[in-house]
Formats: sequence, structure tokens, C-alpha cells
Amino acid sequence: METRRTYKYRLYPKREQAEALDYQVSEARHLYNAALQERRDAYRGHGISRNYYDQCRELTMVRAAGDIGLVNAQVGQDVLRRVDKAFKAFFRRVKAGEKAGYPRFKGRDRFNSITFPSWGNGCHLTETGRVKVQGVGILKVKMHRPLVGQVKTLTIKREAGKWYACFSLVVVTPAPTAINEAIGIDVGLSTFAALSDGALIGNPRHYRHGQAALRVAQRRVSRRKKGSHRRRKAVQLLQKAHKHIRDQRSDHHHKVSRQIAQQYGLVAVEDLNVKGLARGMLAKSVHDVGWGEFLAKLAYKVEETGGRFVEVDPRNTSQVCSGCGCLPDVPKTLSNRVHFCPRCGLSIDRDVNAARNILALGLSVAGGTWHSSACVPAEAVSLVGGVVTAPVYPRCPHSSRRSSHSRTSTDPQRLRWRHNDRGTEVA
Repeated sequence: METRRTYKYRLYPKREQAEALDYQVSEARHLYNAALQERRDAYRGHGISRNYYDQCRELTMVRAAGDIGLVNAQVGQDVLRRVDKAFKAFFRRVKAGEKAGYPRFKGRDRFNSITFPSWGNGCHLTETGRVKVQGVGILKVKMHRPLVGQVKTLTIKREAGKWYACFSLVVVTPAPTAINEAIGIDVGLSTFAALSDGALIGNPRHYRHGQAALRVAQRRVSRRKKGSHRRRKAVQLLQKAHKHIRDQRSDHHHKVSRQIAQQYGLVAVEDLNVKGLARGMLAKSVHDVGWGEFLAKLAYKVEETGGRFVEVDPRNTSQVCSGCGCLPDVPKTLSNRVHFCPRCGLSIDRDVNAARNILALGLSVAGGTWHSSACVPAEAVSLVGGVVTAPVYPRCPHSSRRSSHSRTSTDPQRLRWRHNDRGTEVA
């Protein structure tokens, strides 16, 4: 099976090479803004819509006249393709009735990369393991891992004053080994994720822990005069602080998703509206935990290992009892962290209960025969021909009450989980 992967490496350009890269990115930004301006003026002034191919033909004449400093023609074509994608996304949002968001002009801090869409045309690797870029020269690169696969494109990117090379490769993955284990995952905020087998993964809260450093860096930027060299340096320090938090979050997502993908063949999660949740009163916490990024990584890692990634309807997964399948008369609030069912007497962590319900729904969608260490009683789901089907939930005769037991604390920096006598994890 062939998949597309991106490998990112740190570049160490000399001063003159860094200036050449800055110039190429700046010229690409000017081309982007000019293409956007042309589209806007053509429609407003003459009612004409310019497309990608129209602007590519004009790009040839612009390059021949020497009005643009991009040394590679395909880099300019990629910039025009970005403009075209921005307008297509704009029209898609308009048709869907969403907030349109008209394509905007790019300032210096909003355009930080150039892409060579054809490997070998304007860029290639030397015999010494360095990257030769047209118009820049031979760049030193830290190859911390080998390139496994066929390189298709190269993107030179600037982040917080540092330069990176992003290689897009076609990778042939080996034949996956069959894993018959199934798991349900309930992502959350107090804990990063709860698994249907009782495991809890702590939430590192990288943004919360880095807020003090961000506050100091932001105040430093605010005190500097706009356009000054000191302000530019302060902005780079602020970007560096943000990048550190992003890297921490991404590293945590990669490690957790890889561990889950290697252990389970069927992974069931909720089909969450992450964008909608990120606009609520818990927006900061939702952005901090990064559900969308984590689930995207988990999806491709599970499929890469030959497993099944299933998204289920999130309705009532936190309310229904996973032991007997009853629905309480009084719904649990966010403050009720322990699920207690007066009908069957089940007392369990709220998120673990939701993960078990997610697993049951995931099995009903996936079909087949799967093994799971989670207890999903016959009262909650019924096995019919190897397929688990969810029942119609009866109403619980008593309202749900909060248990006196408190949530088991977890260490957010550790990824290993184990089980205690009650089925929950103590990390």
C-alpha cells in the first residue's frame, strides 16, 4: 500500500543563503498578493472571473519581462495554485452557508514558505546529503532520519526565524499484521482520553503551562516600536514560544496515536464537531488539547497498520449506562465525573463509561468478530451473527447521582497505562 508522508528536517543556511531564501519567499508573497489583486479587480471592474490557467499564462509574460524575482517557474505556479485553492475554499464555504472568509492579502508573517512541486526541477540532494536549491545554493541539512520512499515535492519553510525542508514522499508500507483487539476512545479535557478497557491518559495541558512564557513574550512585543529591528526580534521570540507549545502537543499526539495503533485493530471514536466545540465556553481548553489533530493522526496510523478507524454518533454516549443500557431521567452534568447507575449498581469513571458505549457503537458499525477487554454486557448490546447492534435504551427509574468517589489523578507527562482493581488507570 502506498501512502503520502512528509519528512521535516532542519536547514542551516549561511547568512547570504538565508537572505536569498528570504528574498525568494518575499517574491512569492508579492506574486500571491498580485494574483489576488488581479482576481478581485477583474471581477469588481469587469465581472470577469480569472482562474489558475489564465494567471499561469500571464506568469510566463511577467517572468519574461523580469518583473518577478522567482528563479524557478514552477514555484510561481505553485503560488498561483495557492490563490486558486483559497478562492475555491471561499466559494465552497459560501455555498455551504458558512462564514465565507474572503481570501486576504498576505503580510510578511503570513507567508513563510515556497514549494518546488516537481522534485529534481530546481532542487535535489547532493552526494554529501545536502540540499541544492536553485538560486540559493547548497544548504546544510540535519538528516536525523533517512528518506524512505520516492520524493515528490520539497517545501522550504521559515518558522520562528529558523529554516526547514519538508520532503513529501510516496512511501510503500509493509503488509500489516492482523490485530483482532478492539477499543473505544472518549477524548476529553480533564483527561486527554479514556479507553474502554479502563485506561486513562492524562492531559498534558501544554498551552496552559506555557501561558506565562507567552504572556512575557507578548508584552515584550507590545512595548517595541512597530517596524523596528527590536520588535522584529521580539516577534521571533514570541513565535518561538508558540512553536515550542505546538511541537510539544504534536509530539504527544504522535506518541499516543502510535501506541494505540500498534495495539488495536479496531478503534472507535466519536464523530465530534470540533470546530463548534472550539467556539464554546471551553474554547481555550479545546484548542489546548487538540482533538482534531490527534484524531487525524490516529486515523492514518490505524489505517497504516491495517486496522479499522470508526467514527460513531456522539449522542448520549456519556449518559447511557454501559452496564445495562439505561438512560437516566436526569442527565449528568460536566461536574458529575463518576457514572453511577441505580438500576444495575455500576459505578465507574464517567469517561470510561462513555468509551465503552463508543466501543459498542463502533462494533455495530464495523461488524465482524472482534476481541475486547472491556466489559460490554448483553443487556447493553446484543450479538447477532457476529455483529454487535446497539439496543433501544430504556429510561432509568432513578436519576443519576454523583458518587462520593473522586477521579483517579493521572500524571499528564506519562503515556503508559495500567489497571487497578476498579478498572481505571493510575499513571
